[in-house]
Amino acid sequence: MKFPSSFKKLMALSVSLAAIGSATQSEAQRGQRAPRAISQSAASKAAQQHPQLVAEFGGAEGGARGAYVVSVGRKVAAASRVPGGGSGVFTITTLNSPVMNAFAVPGGYVYITRQLLGLMDDEAELASVLGHEIGHIAARHSEGRQRTGLLSQLGALVVGAVTGSGQLAQLAGQISQGVFLSYSRGQEFESDDLGIRYMTAAGYDPMAAPSLLASLGAATSLEARGAGRNDERSTPSWARTHPLSADRVRRATQRAQATGRAGAGVRNRDQFLAQVDGLLVDDDPRQGIVEGRDFLHPDLRLGFSVPQGYGIQNGTRAVSITGSNGQAQFSTGQFNGNLSSYIAQVFQSVAGQQSGQLQIPQPRTTTVNGIPAAYTSTTAQTQQGPVDVTVFAYQWDSNTAYHFVTLTRGGSGLGPFGSLVGSLRRLTANEAAAIRPRVIDVVTVRPSDTVRSLASRMAYRDLQLERFLTLNSLEANSQLRPGEKVKLVVYGARS
Repeated sequence: MKFPSSFKKLMALSVSLAAIGSATQSEAQRGQRAPRAISQSAASKAAQQHPQLVAEFGGAEGGARGAYVVSVGRKVAAASRVPGGGSGVFTITTLNSPVMNAFAVPGGYVYITRQLLGLMDDEAELASVLGHEIGHIAARHSEGRQRTGLLSQLGALVVGAVTGSGQLAQLAGQISQGVFLSYSRGQEFESDDLGIRYMTAAGYDPMAAPSLLASLGAATSLEARGAGRNDERSTPSWARTHPLSADRVRRATQRAQATGRAGAGVRNRDQFLAQVDGLLVDDDPRQGIVEGRDFLHPDLRLGFSVPQGYGIQNGTRAVSITGSNGQAQFSTGQFNGNLSSYIAQVFQSVAGQQSGQLQIPQPRTTTVNGIPAAYTSTTAQTQQGPVDVTVFAYQWDSNTAYHFVTLTRGGSGLGPFGSLVGSLRRLTANEAAAIRPRVIDVVTVRPSDTVRSLASRMAYRDLQLERFLTLNSLEANSQLRPGEKVKLVVYGARS
């Protein structure tokens, strides 16, 4: 979470991405299967939005690691037969995001997150994901995709203040999740096929495609088990935008075997592991971390706790809290020293032109853990019935204020969020210093090492064994061989 931000910029981004997607007709509709050149207009629009998109995801991986991903992507792109595929028509970026995802934007822009990179076992699996995303562009799937971008989220929010479907709390997470568009089952299968074709032509083992899909399935199951940790990312975003099905791994295996190159191509495991050694995983402390039910930000020196059963999603601009009985968002805005005017400003940003239709009572003042605070609630009428909207603001210092916006059923007021708004506190210097990043550590198995002994070194409070197995595509009864390399997640040092 970085502060502050403007919703207008997010709206502009959504509009432009929608325009890019509608600029071309799908290959399926035209009855053409041969890849065509990427249109200059789509490429130009994608290029204009690229810096902002990267910023919203927390930045991009540069240096040797970023260059390595680009080099693999260009090998695969060259095999796609898209004109200019191997000579830079595709822009491939590794995003500094803790969400497991990859996606493509019409215009030749392909993105993969560091979190998904960390799940992979070798270069061939990286090639399979990049090939899959390049396949979406080559097949021009953008026309058939379901548009659920930020503009629709904001539009629904503005009309009547809220829609009753919990979109306020999802708003901040939409960009960090990568939920711009979702694909149909048929489009996913087609991109699987194209990705396998491209990676095989580039010299990679096509069996890496089903092995990566299996790892994603295992990660999905693991995160579902960890849902009690109240982490809204319990379903990896890649699985949300690229629907997984029970037969998808089997189908990919059949397609890989049909190439006649199964098991014969390049995997480049050692080279890949050398690149991901030291890779940041999970939350970047510079944007705050989610630890169980707590959100902790060492640089802003603040923390709060969500109610039991509620999920936390940390975006680059705000933190979202979601649950069955309400939604909330934690953020900041411009502050002139007056909490009442600050609260009015927040209502204006939430409701936009409709804010004049809301009857907003004068805020009440209070103190939370020694922090001056003020709050007020109003009721918005929606198609689903009345919804209570509360803004609870805190004067952090003379120049800074933070706030929660909560949405609950009409008549509930703060409802389940009473404990949430009362939990905001200042972190001590020792607490802030104790927050460290998690990074991948590639280690060589020693004769005395076992699956369980290595798993005990994982930097997590729970599910250490399961996390180790998933990270390395192992089974509980897997036998480790001395001299082989495996990945651990350990605590690193703050930069």
